[in-house]
Amino acid sequence: MSTRSVPVTDELHDYLVAHGSPPDEVASDLYAETRRILPADAEMQVAPEQAALLTLLTRLVGARNAVEVGTFTGTSALAIARGLPPDGRLICCDVSEEYTSIARRFWRRAGVEDRIDLRIAPAVQTLRALPTEPHLDLAFIDADKTGYPTYWAELVPRMRPGGLIGVDNVFRNGRVLSPVSEADRVVADFNAAVAADDRVEVVMLPLADGMTLARRR
Repeated sequence: MSTRSVPVTDELHDYLVAHGSPPDEVASDLYAETRRILPADAEMQVAPEQAALLTLLTRLVGARNAVEVGTFTGTSALAIARGLPPDGRLICCDVSEEYTSIARRFWRRAGVEDRIDLRIAPAVQTLRALPTEPHLDLAFIDADKTGYPTYWAELVPRMRPGGLIGVDNVFRNGRVLSPVSEADRVVADFNAAVAADDRVEVVMLPLADGMTLARRR
């Protein structure tokens, strides 16, 4: 037994994925196609275990209204949409028609395209156009890192009590301990601000590149 997270080797990671809810054929093909078409950017996809967690969390909070900031080729959106009921809605914020054209094909193939409202525009513009009252059940932030504080500021007031926000890449490959770039510094400061935000309960998970979960009080 240990009071600290166990280091995850490649072998243990394979075991972890295989003994959770591993990607089905659609998700596996989406991972493969992203690696084939966009090899330099494929790491922008969420890890398989994160995708499984997003589906589970969406179901656990009973989400009907969700928002994603940063969609890329649609892996995380696919996971969230699969956790929504048939009349649920996920608003996806992205600026790339190229990347999201891949996403659309796989959402259609998975039968969840009708649950996803993709908005190609700066995310802050999309978020500020949403109703200001608390109405969101779930939000996931995984976009440009320097935008994290702004996205957080727009989303938290719109989360209903008990609503959940997930934030990816909060470790920055460990560089939050000794920031190198401006993005590293922003995320390190963002993490400190989130931990001190009394509007939410927060846990930071050592999952993939670090993932924060925050529940609106």
